[in-house]
Amino acid sequence: MKNIKDYEHKKVLVLGLAKSGVSAASLLHKLGAFVTVNDYKPLEENAEAQGLLEQGIKVICGSHPIELLDEGFELIVKNPGIPYTNPLVAGAIEKGIPVITEIELAYKIAECEMVGITGTNGKTTTTTLIYEIFKADRNLDPLIAGNIGTVASSVAQKATANQQMIVELSSFQLMGVQTFRPHIAIITNIYEAHLDYHGTKQAYAKAKSNITRNQTEDDFLILNHAQPDLWDLVSFTKAKIIPFSTKEYLEDGASIKDGSIMWKGKKMMDRSEVVLPGDHNLENILAAVAASKLMGASDEAIREVLKTFKGVKHRTQYIGEIEGRKFYNDSKATNILACKAALKAFHQPVILLAGGLDRGNGFDELIPSLKYVKALITFGETAPKLESTAKKAGIPVVLRVENVEEAVPVAWELSEPGDVILLSPACASWDQYKSFEIRGDIFVDAVHKLR
Repeated sequence: MKNIKDYEHKKVLVLGLAKSGVSAASLLHKLGAFVTVNDYKPLEENAEAQGLLEQGIKVICGSHPIELLDEGFELIVKNPGIPYTNPLVAGAIEKGIPVITEIELAYKIAECEMVGITGTNGKTTTTTLIYEIFKADRNLDPLIAGNIGTVASSVAQKATANQQMIVELSSFQLMGVQTFRPHIAIITNIYEAHLDYHGTKQAYAKAKSNITRNQTEDDFLILNHAQPDLWDLVSFTKAKIIPFSTKEYLEDGASIKDGSIMWKGKKMMDRSEVVLPGDHNLENILAAVAASKLMGASDEAIREVLKTFKGVKHRTQYIGEIEGRKFYNDSKATNILACKAALKAFHQPVILLAGGLDRGNGFDELIPSLKYVKALITFGETAPKLESTAKKAGIPVVLRVENVEEAVPVAWELSEPGDVILLSPACASWDQYKSFEIRGDIFVDAVHKLR
């Protein structure tokens, strides 16, 4: 870790805790800043705040008092989930106080190069693929961090100069960067998302573009060739652009030709050797291949991983096969777009398990993607809407159950050898489960019980 002096003797407010806030506060304290932590949760219920208090860090809990802005803070490190409309944040910006997220701290102290991955869909799969390929290469020594669950500013403290940090980045994190500069940046794709936070697609996309804001001619930006709007978005970049495409052969990037995965005109392997299903995952694979080759990974490491990598948990995750039926856990499909991407991966009969929180939308947009669905099993608040869509799509069997656990044995009874049984809810989980991870774990447990 670089022993920087940037924050020494500076008054810094860390706004919001969770893992990123705790890491940021501890790090800033270590770097000699005068740190105050402010979190909404009351102190008596706040183990993280109590731990920071024991380190000698000033802690204010239970509310976000606007009066804090009168205490002369020179910097605010904001939890990514706190919106910029928060009165404290908005007031700080009005006063000219810089507001950053902890990824900026991670970059400042990291001794190693970073590969940064963002986008609407595919971030976690791409991040994990790159990490696994780097791990498989004897000349690389990767660390994984960021939005994937491991706080970047904690990982950066342990990173050495000969390592590589593979960092998944959300739009929320990228709004709060000043100098952050990954050597390799990836934007997998941009679709409309998080409008409740950003307000418009344009604002959301602009936040994503911050991943390349500080890159130079010595850096690389990997982009989806199929999204010209994305290229327009980053037209300001100084980085060397490396394209990837599943639709078009590219001499200067990663693409598909005659059923083969290609890198700059050279065949890497047959697509048929790749375990991970779906065109959307093929885009993730090509982005990961590009990043891996740019960082010097061997062809052997890439082939080894792509022949064995079955997917990230809860993201079109292959669970296994029972008596000719293949089971996939795509609990992360919390919206229609993600469900459509999962359905596109299969060209055999599918029994689809879907449902969850009703966000007020309909599901008729799914109809073109349901052509291989032979049965739909619904659950949760949205069950009636999904059933209405299934009727319009002409799905012959539609059944409603109470929850995911009940859906699995029902799907089994309806299935035949050669079928896919897919959990891809197209909805958030919060009407029945605290998270999509819990929903997915229950599905996996129910599948294992069938054995």
